[in-house]
Amino acid sequence: MDVSQSKNSNQLKDEGNAYFQSGEIDKAIESYTQAIKLCKDKKVLAIIYRNRSACYLKKENYTTAASDASRAIDVDAADIKALYRRCQALEKLGKLDMAFKDVQRCATIEPKNKTFLDTLRRLGAEIQLKTTFSTDSRVQNMFDILMAEEMEKDKIEKAANNLIVLAREDAGAERIFQNNGVPLLMNMIDSGKPAMMLASIRTLSGMCTGHKARTMAILQMISIEKLCSVMAIDNEELALATCNLFQCINDSLTCGDKRIYGKEEAMVLSTRVIQSNSNKDLMTILLSLLEMVASKKVSGLGRDQALNLLTKNVPRKNKKENDHTKTLFLIDHGLKKILKVCGQIPDLPDQLPMTDDSQLIASVLLTKMYDDLKCDPERDNFRDVCDEYIKAKFDPKDMDRNIHAINVISGLLQGPFEVGNAMVGRQGVMEMMVALCASEREVDQLVAVEALIHAASKCSRASFIITNGVSLLKEMYKKTKNEKIKIRALVGLCKLGSAGGDDYSMRQFAEGSTEKLAKQCRKWLVNPQLDTRTRKWAIEGLAYLTNDADVKDDFVEDEPAMKAMFELAKSKDKTILYAVACTLVNCTNSYEKKDILPELVQLAKFSKQHVPEQHPKDKKDFIEKRIKRMLKAGVTSALTVMVKADSSVLTDQTKELLSRVFLALSQDVKDRGTIVAHGGGKALIPLALEGTNPGRVKACHALAKIASVSNPEIAFPGERVYEVVRPLVSLLATDRDGMENYEALKGLTNLAGFSEKLRVKIVKEKALPEIENYMFEDHEQIRRAATECMCNLVSCKEVQERYLQDGNDKMKLLVLLCGEDDDVLQIAAAGALAMLTAAKKKLCTKMTSTQWLEILQRLCLHDNPQVQHRGLVIVFNMLNSDDSELAKKLLECEIMEILSVIGKAEDNLKRQDSIDVARMCLVKGMDLGLIKSNENKSLWKMFYTNTKK
Repeated sequence: MDVSQSKNSNQLKDEGNAYFQSGEIDKAIESYTQAIKLCKDKKVLAIIYRNRSACYLKKENYTTAASDASRAIDVDAADIKALYRRCQALEKLGKLDMAFKDVQRCATIEPKNKTFLDTLRRLGAEIQLKTTFSTDSRVQNMFDILMAEEMEKDKIEKAANNLIVLAREDAGAERIFQNNGVPLLMNMIDSGKPAMMLASIRTLSGMCTGHKARTMAILQMISIEKLCSVMAIDNEELALATCNLFQCINDSLTCGDKRIYGKEEAMVLSTRVIQSNSNKDLMTILLSLLEMVASKKVSGLGRDQALNLLTKNVPRKNKKENDHTKTLFLIDHGLKKILKVCGQIPDLPDQLPMTDDSQLIASVLLTKMYDDLKCDPERDNFRDVCDEYIKAKFDPKDMDRNIHAINVISGLLQGPFEVGNAMVGRQGVMEMMVALCASEREVDQLVAVEALIHAASKCSRASFIITNGVSLLKEMYKKTKNEKIKIRALVGLCKLGSAGGDDYSMRQFAEGSTEKLAKQCRKWLVNPQLDTRTRKWAIEGLAYLTNDADVKDDFVEDEPAMKAMFELAKSKDKTILYAVACTLVNCTNSYEKKDILPELVQLAKFSKQHVPEQHPKDKKDFIEKRIKRMLKAGVTSALTVMVKADSSVLTDQTKELLSRVFLALSQDVKDRGTIVAHGGGKALIPLALEGTNPGRVKACHALAKIASVSNPEIAFPGERVYEVVRPLVSLLATDRDGMENYEALKGLTNLAGFSEKLRVKIVKEKALPEIENYMFEDHEQIRRAATECMCNLVSCKEVQERYLQDGNDKMKLLVLLCGEDDDVLQIAAAGALAMLTAAKKKLCTKMTSTQWLEILQRLCLHDNPQVQHRGLVIVFNMLNSDDSELAKKLLECEIMEILSVIGKAEDNLKRQDSIDVARMCLVKGMDLGLIKSNENKSLWKMFYTNTKK
């Protein structure tokens, strides 16, 4: 800085201070303004701006006052005077939220300052008051519009929708409640207008979310029966919205709302009343939902939502919980009603209104109920109730009752298979199924064929049907003219033909038969004239037949058939998901298969035991070709839609299959961009967080593969990127295999290099101990990946503090890693050391060990410019550490000679960074008095000049 300028700017600043103290504000502003033009020192400039801000506050020019204070804060974020002045200006400008944040920072820096604390309380109260008045007025405006007798339809609907938004905020929900909004919402429901009813239900959902007291009060005012009658209406949006309302009510009543409401609680209901009535209301809701399940007055959509609510809230989510009384209650009071849904035949008169999903949703509920039972007596009771129900339906004189019983067995076979299999084994059941196949009524044949298909899910049962039923199915397939029966008979044959799985040596049918069956399935699949349910059965057939490698290859070659399946997967009929997922798993060979040791194969052959054989087309190169074709046909888009299915039909088993497919698709690095482009990255996140343990692990692994090579901003847009961290950290567990560990580390490395927030998120997920452990790993790729990850994390303050803690040798570990003969590992370890020693000077002394000087010399002499540059930066940081003994020790060894040689070198584009740092080190040595400049004045002058430039 020029001396004269320094004097002038300081003089003008002092002059401005004097004017300010004497009350001559305009002259003070003038002096400060001139000082700003001349001043080059940032710190002094910040003080001048801060002082001028005080002048503008006096002049009531609050906008400029805030601007000047902000310029001072830009230089020093902890400038407490500038922060408070900006707070004062912002308050006058009406920006209370921003002013509150500034004074909050002031109070954090000086927690005992009475002025700051008083301002903090005052602004907090003003903000609360302003929010309340604002919400009050908005709620009242909406009420005025809704209650007006003559008002335009558009305005009324807009007001109703605005109430939904207000109800999502706690303040708005409370205002609606306190202003007698519930009776108004009841009138909207009674209006019978779908749009008004929908707005009312959604508003109630917002009001009930997370507030136990208010929820109890609303339930007293609006009966559960009333809400059930709304859900029973044949309107998809209304059914879904009411289902969501019931879920909000359940969550509020069961999650133990622990907030303190003060006066609100007294105005709504006392805590004692809430505690005594919540269980009663939950039981009433449960009984009401069971009534809906078997009622003819309920639409198919309403029935589905009732079943979905039971599935979600009755069986335990966590088997570690002891209480499963709700499941036992459901079995005693509702099992027969759920079985009734399973037994419905839409083609017969006087049936319950159903959707295509109803029976499968009921089967899923039965599965979850049965899985929730703890002991054999409870499971025996479940089977006895089912057995009693089915026996009561068999009637030699009434064929409709018989096929209802068989359809119930089909539902059990799709649900708790163990129970269904036991029912099939009862005397006369299998004979009845075979007899129905020979019936003249098409509906009998339809039900019987479906039951046979579901019964053949186990090899033991399949072998019985192969012996007794294949000829019957073939006969039905050839003779019937009904496409629905024909395709089901074909699926039965497909299932029996695939009983050997992918074992090439266990073909059930003659050579070429399975390919013919598959060809017919593909023909039906691409026929748009057939209804969705019938085409679904074609996919069921392919799900079995694609165990055969020839069928897989033919199917992926048939692009129209693949695209037709993908389009069906995106349709509203979600019962198709499992079959599509099975087909995709078979085509990608992503099913679980244990490797068989060659020695065991030889032993089995010697003892004349069966040895599974792999089809030639199930080898790696064929699988890769199939995956490429599937990606080209748009499999990723179909998968992303399937994952989003908001239905209990998307079971944990289906999620696991989808995870397996995603992992198979992401094996090739070149294909990961395609997966990301079609939304695969986002779709994997829910799969990684929910479902079976194997499914979650597969989804996490696929996420790691994508995260390791993709731009996080594109692969996981918005806030979703933070949801990726936890799945990746879970793969660092020691029980995961090496490839999962490695790719999780690569993915975390990429995320850690993206933003500070992500680095903090990784630290919060407790990943650091695991990453540090893998830095000791014997496997060089895992050790390298862990070190690279740590290199990207060390710029995070929490990580630096971890290295600063007493009694750890983490710095010494990095030094030792720098001594490894691996350029990539050295770059990562040296990079971490360079950043740590630059950020925290104290860490320079913590890296000294027995070999540190030797390793540091090797880094500075390294052939790789990146390694050498990092080594020299570490030397500079150590010289700059304020530890004179450490600096002296460095320059008394061979490092001094190394610095001299590198510093004397001519400018070189490839190594210019290293040359510049070496010269900086020499100049620093001169500044510390450890290098005498008179030894070679011209040389040091050159170093000094070049470095300063």
